[in-house]
Amino acid sequence: MLVREARHDEMPRIGDLRVATYVGQGLLTPDSPYVPVLRALGTSGVGEVLVAVDGDDILGTVTLRPFQRDSEITVSADEAEIRALAVAPYAQRRGVGGLLLRAAIERAVCAHVAHLVLSTQPIMVAARRLYVSEGFVRLPERDWSPQPGMPLLTYGLRLDRASRD
Repeated sequence: MLVREARHDEMPRIGDLRVATYVGQGLLTPDSPYVPVLRALGTSGVGEVLVAVDGDDILGTVTLRPFQRDSEITVSADEAEIRALAVAPYAQRRGVGGLLLRAAIERAVCAHVAHLVLSTQPIMVAARRLYVSEGFVRLPERDWSPQPGMPLLTYGLRLDRASRD
């Protein structure tokens, strides 16, 4: 298994994997207005879509998105966000999510990102456990809701040298 940058021709499969994973886990309904956003994430060329693969099989994906003015959780140019971490159900509990998260953190460090942020749903207990195990801390002042009934918790990881020394 390895993590690499997604190829353009893989984007439809990656979008399908995200949607199937989120819907399958009850995190979204199939008719949610977020489904098209989730499916298209990364196709605009903004951000870096990473995939964990085993041969030709895409096991999971994560997107590293630099600060954008339309972001709900990044607030400055020295921040980036992790979006849409998804692992195919048959590949879960094999370390795929951790591998993808660490790869995104490494890419952010290489890009000189000072602060990495992400949002997650309260019911995503395993994901929240993973984020905390990698050093992310809660940022309750940045919690938000993209639609009624969908609260999102925000976490952050300081990457700048001053906060790690």
